[in-house]
Amino acid sequence: MTTTALPPTSPSQRSTQPSFLQDVAQPGSQTEPVLQATDLVMDYRPAVSSTRGTREVPVAAGIGAATAPALDHVDFVLGSDRSVAVMGPSGSGKSTLLHVLAGILTPTQGRVLYQGDDIGALTDAERTKLRRQSFGFVFQSGQLLPELSAVENIALPMMLGGAPYRRAADCAMLWLERLGLHELATHRPGEMSGGQLQRVAIARALSIKPHIVFADEPTGALDQTTGQQVMTMLMQAAKANHAAVVVVTHDPSVARFCDSTVSMQDGHLIGDYGRTRDEGSTGYHANADVAVSAAVPALRQSAIRGL
Repeated sequence: MTTTALPPTSPSQRSTQPSFLQDVAQPGSQTEPVLQATDLVMDYRPAVSSTRGTREVPVAAGIGAATAPALDHVDFVLGSDRSVAVMGPSGSGKSTLLHVLAGILTPTQGRVLYQGDDIGALTDAERTKLRRQSFGFVFQSGQLLPELSAVENIALPMMLGGAPYRRAADCAMLWLERLGLHELATHRPGEMSGGQLQRVAIARALSIKPHIVFADEPTGALDQTTGQQVMTMLMQAAKANHAAVVVVTHDPSVARFCDSTVSMQDGHLIGDYGRTRDEGSTGYHANADVAVSAAVPALRQSAIRGL
């Protein structure tokens, strides 16, 4: 029987694993990995290809050539109920990392395990089902379907998962009430502000009760005040629903909302999970963020296909 998530009433390289990865998830702790990637390589050069078993893995078909791998033997761990911000300059590989972790792109080398299962071993249909049922996505500009009202945009993923219209719509209305948008239930995206669009997108992402929310520059199109409000709502709602969060951003003020921060540079992960700067110092504070700058169109297409 298909279930839908009701919003709660209150927010409640290579061979040796780097030390900052070891700090993230301790066996038997409350932060055991929900997502774990090892030795990820993504090489966009057209002459490069690799095989996994009998299935050939294309190298970034249609994306274009690059002079170096976008991911260069990257390891990544995401603990259950934890939030991680990935930061880095444009072209550092953070967008590619997000796509690979979400099963949208297949890496040239390496594995991504979701709850212990290899995403790369799944068929396209199985990966689509995984994204539809277990992953939520929040994009830079909401990326809502313009023909649908707010309540319909939120209800759609639940309906595609098998929920009857009335139950999905009722759940969507509860999410709108929780995020202060009840009066916009029948409004279409063109009739909403940027902040309102992002709040509807958050409701859509969390309505299926995902285990992981992938947020692609969620405040990139917003002013700072609205962006802070949107991040507060996103993190509170995710925490209340026990969802882990991966945020890609270039804005340190966004990163501060996460439990930890890592940085990407030239396809490598640098930085330290779980170690943020103290208040008064010049570094990151106890929450983290990251910017995904390059791949909204590809991510949007894949996610809508997986709705």
